[in-house]
Amino acid sequence: MTNEFNPYLPPGSALTESVVEPRRERASNWRRLGTWLIDYVCLILVMALFGFLVGVLFGQAGVAALRKVPNFMLGLTLMLAYYCFFEGIWARTPGKLVFGTMVVSEQGDKPVFGQVVGRTLCRFIPFEGLSFFGEAGWHDSIPKTQVVLVRSSS
Repeated sequence: MTNEFNPYLPPGSALTESVVEPRRERASNWRRLGTWLIDYVCLILVMALFGFLVGVLFGQAGVAALRKVPNFMLGLTLMLAYYCFFEGIWARTPGKLVFGTMVVSEQGDKPVFGQVVGRTLCRFIPFEGLSFFGEAGWHDSIPKTQVVLVRSSS
């Protein structure tokens, strides 16, 4: 029996070259500003919920202990937890979900956890928000990530 007529061979395919996913479109700075505003509000709500839970679970002793922690350290910890949780698991924060964007590596893959942590820490660089007057913000260029559209605005 020849291979040409062998019924036990897998079916052939006319597709001989690999399928390349089309390059995703970068999110505009206005869309990214919208995601930042929503994430900022969500982060404030997370901080308020955290303070409320500490008060309910640990009472006055918990609130007194929380007041001893410097505000910067508490904010850094909660911000790291917020962004690392959402971007580390889904590559999307609530703001990115609303505006149809997500974080990807420069290769277009889901970012590794180190990139997510790097993105979050870069947000604490003084004047980092001004870096968006260039092509990409520092919290994208330093960890080698980008924010792309998942769905179009139309």
